[in-house]
Amino acid sequence: MNRSDLTDGTARTSGTHGVDGAGAVRRPGLDAQGFIAREGSLTRVPDVFRPVVAAARDRLPDVFGERLHSAYLYGSIPRGTARVGRSDLDLLVALREEPADADRDAVRALGEAVDEEFGQIDGVGTLLYGRERLLSEMERYDLGWFVACLCTPLLGEDLAERLPRYRPDSLLARETNGDLARRLPGWRERIEGAPDTEEARRPLVRFMSRHLVRTGFTLVMPRWQGWTSDLREMAEAFSAYHPERASQMRTAAHYGYEPVGDAGVLRSYVDDLGPWLAEEYARVHGTKAPRPD
Repeated sequence: MNRSDLTDGTARTSGTHGVDGAGAVRRPGLDAQGFIAREGSLTRVPDVFRPVVAAARDRLPDVFGERLHSAYLYGSIPRGTARVGRSDLDLLVALREEPADADRDAVRALGEAVDEEFGQIDGVGTLLYGRERLLSEMERYDLGWFVACLCTPLLGEDLAERLPRYRPDSLLARETNGDLARRLPGWRERIEGAPDTEEARRPLVRFMSRHLVRTGFTLVMPRWQGWTSDLREMAEAFSAYHPERASQMRTAAHYGYEPVGDAGVLRSYVDDLGPWLAEEYARVHGTKAPRPD
């Protein structure tokens, strides 16, 4: 295969709306058997972002050589919903061994170089893990699910072939987002340590808004029985079960796409919406098993 071509290596097809054999309407994001369908595809990458993806794909082997096991896209670019100048390039890289600090420095430098070269994107975010951790029992319903369902293969052997299929159940909800209570103290420290400017607060609003909306969605996901990565759809699914918090969640979804640098928004996240959501999550699904730092 010519390395300049972007061909789709996705082994699992994306889900569609439809009707099952019993005549019931399937929720979005699920296949005919009720499993979460893999989202994203290289064929959905908008033309304007293809040079960015190709650059990242071609340079990763130069950074890691034989230690590189595989690489994946995730987020709005492989879903085909990225916005020029607003969206970032999201990558997950799997090494054949656990990454060291030097590896993290190297992938950060690669991301900075790609971001500087291509004005189509607003940053590069790269998750870096060892292959064994991604396939471990501990990560089966967190990072493993993330690779199998939310990541689009870009380079190397697709680890999804070694992972199970996933349903939108309480176990998945607990192991993906059942750690909000443990995260909130760190969020408060980040808010307190940030410069007192709108520019500094805006990325925090974006990050925390997205995390809270995704957590709110997975809270109700087992009852909703479907999957979506669209923040507004997530907020609407949540709101159907928690109308008393609907306005807050819809606002958070909006700020996930169009963040503001408002200190009051951040305080409301860590003093009100976040603690309530963490408590409700633990009551409904329990708490996520601790992971190594």
